Amino acid sequence: MEALVERYLAHVRVEKRLAQRTVELYTLDLEKLTAYAAQANVELLAVQNSHIRRWVAQMHSGGRSGRGIALILSGWRGFYVWLGRQGLVASNPVQDVRAPKSGKPLPKALSVDQAVQLASFSSEGSNPWLEARDAAMVELLYGAGLRVGELTGLDAVASPGARGWIDLQAAEAHVLGKGSKRRSVPVGAKALEALQHWLVLRAQAPESARRATSDALFIGRNGTRLTAQSIWQRLRQRSLQAGLEVPVHPHMLRHSFASHVLQSSSDLRGVQELLGHASITTTQVYTRLDFQHLAKAYDAAHPRAKIK
Repeated sequence: MEALVERYLAHVRVEKRLAQRTVELYTLDLEKLTAYAAQANVELLAVQNSHIRRWVAQMHSGGRSGRGIALILSGWRGFYVWLGRQGLVASNPVQDVRAPKSGKPLPKALSVDQAVQLASFSSEGSNPWLEARDAAMVELLYGAGLRVGELTGLDAVASPGARGWIDLQAAEAHVLGKGSKRRSVPVGAKALEALQHWLVLRAQAPESARRATSDALFIGRNGTRLTAQSIWQRLRQRSLQAGLEVPVHPHMLRHSFASHVLQSSSDLRGVQELLGHASITTTQVYTRLDFQHLAKAYDAAHPRAKIK
């Protein structure tokens, strides 16, 4: 990758202190930009607005969604803003380029029955240590609506430098969310029960894990903090073992949490606080999910819905 790109990635990682996952996404975006520029036989500093528009058209015709293109353009735009501040380009070729519009998809959520089926699942004959850990992760993701990054950031005990922790006595999870904003969310009885069981077994970790020094609540067999990717893989495997038709990912459980709480309470502001959304408009998508649920119930049960 070009030296300028490497310098920019070091800037966002060290000076702007962006999250590791964000830096990884920026890296992929700029690898794509570098590849397009190489194909067009143009230097990155010589890229013009016409080049960007042509590459956007290529991505769109290749099947990439408008939202995906918008995220890529955001990464490219930030790169050229930085180049401008370094005095290396006179104008930003991405500045007035917009991604094609596409319909905003509804977040995928499980039905109440599916969520309960997953949360209640117990893998017979599996490793008790892994079973307790994975069950506690599912209960927290669905029972508290945590993001996967908030889950990985939890420590087993509260400490001055902890990103997040569970207060078993108060039945609360204290997490560090987007924008480094802290919030506390209630933890239900089932999740507390699963957590207490996991904490007992966590102390009986495999020898390789006991030698590790990680304070993380959720650790792997080697004793290190679980990554988001590991949790995705474990949840996918567990959902299929539980007999669900589609593999479940962590954010699907967060969507399910929000949708089910809203169905039961109709308290949009309350759901906003629980999820840690900065804007109520972000939370309002769950009102569409709620209506979608009602529409399906009507189609399935109301006699007039069956008349053609």
